[in-house]
Amino acid sequence: MTKTRILLVDDHQVVRMGLRMLLGDQPELQVVGEAETAADAVRAVEQLRPEIVLMDVRLPGEGGIQATEEITRRFPETQVIMLTSFADDDLVIRAIAAGAMGYVLKQVGTEELLRAIAAVRRGEALLDSSSTARLLSRVREGERKAEQDAFRELSKQELKVLVEVARGKTNAEIGKILYLSENTVRHYVSTILEKLHLTNRIELATYAVQHHIFE
Repeated sequence: MTKTRILLVDDHQVVRMGLRMLLGDQPELQVVGEAETAADAVRAVEQLRPEIVLMDVRLPGEGGIQATEEITRRFPETQVIMLTSFADDDLVIRAIAAGAMGYVLKQVGTEELLRAIAAVRRGEALLDSSSTARLLSRVREGERKAEQDAFRELSKQELKVLVEVARGKTNAEIGKILYLSENTVRHYVSTILEKLHLTNRIELATYAVQHHIFE
C-alpha cells in the first residue's frame, strides 16, 4: 500500500507530538517530517515532497498563510490543510486565496481529522457548511462591490444612456427614449467612453453586459 506522506507544521511541539501520535496509527498515512516556522516548512516540503501539509495558520515569522502561498506556488502537487484554533473568516479567506484546500480546527476529534485528510487526498475542498455559507456571502459581497465600482465614475444620466447602448439602441433611439437630442446623446456616449477607457460602442456594450448592468 502506498502511504500518503504528511508534513506537520506547528510552532508548538506538543501539538506536533499529538498529531504524530494520532496519525501514526493509520496504516495509509505516514508522517515524514515536522517544521516549526514558515521558512522551515518550505524547506521541508522541498526536501521531503509530502502529499499533504498540516499547517498552523499562525506561525512565527512570515506565518502559515505566506508559507502556504509559497508551497502551493512552488510545489503544486502538495496540498495544504490549515490548522487553526478558531474559525476566523478573514484568515480562512486569506488561506484559500493562498492555495490551501481548507482548514481544520485543532480541537477536532480523530475521525474528523482523518476524514479531512481523506477528502483532500480526493482533491476536495475542505470547508464546513457554515464556513462555506459565510465565504460565499463574502465573495458575493465582493462581486457586488466590483460591479458597482465598474460604473462608479458615471452619472445617473450616463448610466441610463449606457443601458440603452447595451441594448443596441442608436443615438437617435436613445434620444427619443430619454427625451434628449441626438447630439446630447452623442456627447454622453463620448464621455462614457472616455471615463471607462474604451474606444467604441461595441466595446462599451460588451463592457456593460459583462458587468451585469441590467441587474
